[in-house]
Parts: sequence; C-alpha cells; structure tokens
Amino acid sequence: MNLNDTDFELFAVPATFAQDRATLDARWKELQREAHPDRFAAQGAAAQRLAMQWSVRINEAYQRLKDPVRRATYLCALHGEPIDAETNTAMPPAFLMQQMEWRESLDEAQAPAALDALHAEVIAARARALSSLDWLIDEKGDYAEAARQVRALMFIERFAADVEARLDA
Repeated sequence: MNLNDTDFELFAVPATFAQDRATLDARWKELQREAHPDRFAAQGAAAQRLAMQWSVRINEAYQRLKDPVRRATYLCALHGEPIDAETNTAMPPAFLMQQMEWRESLDEAQAPAALDALHAEVIAARARALSSLDWLIDEKGDYAEAARQVRALMFIERFAADVEARLDA
C-alpha cells in the first residue's frame, strides 16, 4: 500500500463513477484487517501508529468511494474540476426556478400527502442526477459538466433532508 495512491488504486477498483458496493465493502474489510493496529502490537509503538494512519486513510477512502456524491466530487477533483461548492454557486436558471418551486411547495405543504408527493419528486430528481453523473463521468468524460451536476445534487440532497425532517415532524 502506498499513501499517495488514489482511493481507487488503494481499493483496487476502476476510477469510475459506477462502483459495486459489495466489492467496496469486501475490499474495505480486507484492507482494515491488513492494517489493523493490533496486528502490529509486537512491532512496537511506531508500527502501531503507522498502522493507525493506514486505518484512517482506508476509512477516509471508503467513505468517499461508497457515497456517490463524494465519489463524483473526488473524481472531478482528480480530473482538474474541483466542485468548490462554497464559492461556485452558479446554477442554470431552470434549476434555480426548480429550487424556488420546491421551497415554496415545502413551505405550503400542510398535509402528509403533499409532503409525500414532494419527497417522491425530489427522490426522482436525485435518481436522474445520479444517472446523469454516471453518463457524464464514465461515458462522456465531461468533468466540468459533472462538477455542475454535483453542485446541483448537493442541493437536492440537502433539500431532500429538509423534506424528510418535515415528514418526521
């Protein structure tokens, strides 16, 4: 293992958006077994500290690879298109209008059925955005457009959480 490897290299998977979760899970368990600090107890404190660093590195990579938004963000950054969600908030006008409509619908929704319908609409939008990322990254290699799609998906996920919080209340 090399600390400078990409997450994909570390997990020995292709550097693509589409990933098999079972493969990632199995590789994570395998890597954690290899790097577990207890395996290095007889080698002293320095070896255990290094094993702990590896364990942290493996966990961070796993968290990025298993989450589609974080994985897409990582792939965009690897290809020179960082998301910069804090400073780059530009969105197409149609998406901005959709955001406003969703916010209004959430503010006006009183009945559980209205919230359920809004939730279903947002979940469908999330599925379309994820499918779009798969196509933009793995098929087209358009990381600039993928970065824009990731920023939109980040909003969709935050809004979905807001809708779910209202549903829970």
